[in-house]
Amino acid sequence: MPAVLERIRTRIHLLYGGKTGDVTLEKLSTLLHRYKSRIQKRRFSFSEKDIVLITYGDSFQSPGERPLSTLNRFLQTYGKNIVTLVHILPFFPYSSDDGFSVIDYKKVDPSLGTWENIAEIGKGFSLMFDVVINHISSQSREFQRFIAGEAEYRNFFITVEPDTDLSSVFRPRALPLLTEFQTAQGKKLLWTTFSFDQIDLNFKNPDVLLFIIDVLLTYAAHGASMIRLDAIAYLWKEIGTTCIHLPQTHEVVKLFRNVFEYAAPHMKIITETNVPHGENISYFGNGRDEAHLVYNFALPPLTVYTLHTGDASVLSSWVRTLKTPGKDTCFYNFTASHDGIGVLPARGILSTEQIDDLVRKTKAHGGRVGYKSNEDGSQSAYELNISLFDLISDPGANEPVSQKVDRFVASQAIALSIAGVPAIYYQSLVGSRNFYEGVEKTGINRAINREKLDLDTVSAEINTEGTIRNLVLSKLTALIRKRRKLHAFHPQGKQRVLSFDPAVFGVERESPDGEECLLVLINVSGHPVSLKLEHPCAEDTLSGRHVSGMTTISPYEILWLQRAPRS
Repeated sequence: MPAVLERIRTRIHLLYGGKTGDVTLEKLSTLLHRYKSRIQKRRFSFSEKDIVLITYGDSFQSPGERPLSTLNRFLQTYGKNIVTLVHILPFFPYSSDDGFSVIDYKKVDPSLGTWENIAEIGKGFSLMFDVVINHISSQSREFQRFIAGEAEYRNFFITVEPDTDLSSVFRPRALPLLTEFQTAQGKKLLWTTFSFDQIDLNFKNPDVLLFIIDVLLTYAAHGASMIRLDAIAYLWKEIGTTCIHLPQTHEVVKLFRNVFEYAAPHMKIITETNVPHGENISYFGNGRDEAHLVYNFALPPLTVYTLHTGDASVLSSWVRTLKTPGKDTCFYNFTASHDGIGVLPARGILSTEQIDDLVRKTKAHGGRVGYKSNEDGSQSAYELNISLFDLISDPGANEPVSQKVDRFVASQAIALSIAGVPAIYYQSLVGSRNFYEGVEKTGINRAINREKLDLDTVSAEINTEGTIRNLVLSKLTALIRKRRKLHAFHPQGKQRVLSFDPAVFGVERESPDGEECLLVLINVSGHPVSLKLEHPCAEDTLSGRHVSGMTTISPYEILWLQRAPRS
């Protein structure tokens, strides 16, 4: 028996025991053999050339055209030579939460397009699909069959008795944990971690696990190279525990990796766990057995804090601690996404007062703040809902557009410079602002950073010199094109954080083969900074100017200085 199949056997038995495990293994074996021949064999690994674009299927729209086709037109026009992988947020039929309440995992929402449209995007870019498996829509076929009392689905979801003590359960939202539904067997209280429309699946039932593995393999067969495990930390529930990061949850992620190792070896797994940094990186496992990438969730709030204060000290100290457990793992470096900027990952890195200051700035810059419930009944800030551009620079400040753009681009340069795979949210790529109309229309705070963009309108702004969209996209494009030529930015390259003036974020990057070395210097402040460099540097790869000895870095300037590797 191949070693990977033995690992699968071991994990199944750990989760479900001997007898049930044997039955589950037999069903899983049939599933694996059915898909293995259907999944196209390919190679997929990361290098300095890789940049991810995070987008919805309908982020860009054009009258009379399927949004997925419009997205592909945007990518062909503006994404070539900068974006290599496209993360399409849930594009399946859904009932709420902008796609994260999935009705049918195996269909493309017809309002967006078809699987053929997905395949067309896949011809020019690698693809990442979302796997929203902590919960499923109340309108899904599976839940409706549960409601109807069909025997096959009676254990598909988590029912709880009214007097059950759930006080230990970690709550990511200030919402009820349980929702009452009328079923054929009477009224039932069901576990709903995120909303009444998002019913948590019961992974204690092995049929649920097999159902989801079938979905994962379907995505691999449809051309995905990566899957994002949404809200995976809450997957397994045990009454009397916090129900977050349980050992069984980690075991399921490891099992998914083993399934891919057998049926689709090219596939990479990224876990989405918006929690404190130490808990987040636990999903790397031992570096060979769990997630290939984890979201670097502390990076967005720390980047914003750095640019608000003009002081890189906290950021530098934190980046100095970043390590991955093996050559097959790396961080997913992002600064904004479809969700708000989580502040929980920054707790323990930033003080309570510093986080409170981020909350105040968010509100002052026109944003909203999401809160979570604490064990003592109080509430604390959970995430900042605001466009990154407007969070970094005060929309009401009398300040030149060029300086706001430079400050914003500096935020992206931080994510592009540190070790890992960089990802850019579509709103950031084109310099979008707060979308108040979306919040007013939906009542959802996150809508402030989820505007659907008319492609013709956006293109006109991009092509108008001096606009925010024009300046942001052109500067980011130049930065990324240069980055893709620098082997020192390989995700597995060495990284050493350097100490300069507090206003300068400095990091040395070296290619895995030791042949190329770069000194990154980013002025995070609004004033010039003079530095004395210890080592002679040939030139700044971005501007072409030669730099040595004493040098002055302009406000928000980015330098990527190429020099001889250390002996």
